[in-house]
Amino acid sequence: MQIEPKPEVWLRGPLPEISDYLQPVAHALLQAQEEINAQLVNFPDALLWKRPSNVASVGFHLQHLSGVLDRLFTYARAESLSENQLAYLKAEGQPHAPESTVADLLETFNKQILIALTQLKHTDKETLTEMRYVGRAMLPSTHLGLLFHAAEHTQRHTGQLLVTARILEAKS
Repeated sequence: MQIEPKPEVWLRGPLPEISDYLQPVAHALLQAQEEINAQLVNFPDALLWKRPSNVASVGFHLQHLSGVLDRLFTYARAESLSENQLAYLKAEGQPHAPESTVADLLETFNKQILIALTQLKHTDKETLTEMRYVGRAMLPSTHLGLLFHAAEHTQRHTGQLLVTARILEAKS
């Protein structure tokens, strides 16, 4: 018996409790989560930090995805980064971090997606055009701009991660 593949997340209808304005953000995050988890279900830990043709490793992408979602959603709340967030940023790409297995990194990523979706559920649509500032340089954006960028940035790194993982698995 062959299982029919599900349509992409955005074709499954609206997600409950999330504003219509934020559905594309939530759909993109969930799509990335599904694709990453499916691709890495049996991905060997030994390949996690390999860099074929000197591209970023699968481990880096997983760390970065978790970290950037945390940081961008912090800025979206009009908050500054904590010392822990800055330390995490500095350690992204380090293979000897506490999260050193595929399972550890996936767990962290999946938790960050859940945190992001929870924040989307509690986001007042009336605040979406409000100014938000990014980083120590206080670069201007909007609440919606940060949430949208979090989604598109996640999609970009998801594509890179999936290609790198397929190349590494094909070579092993």
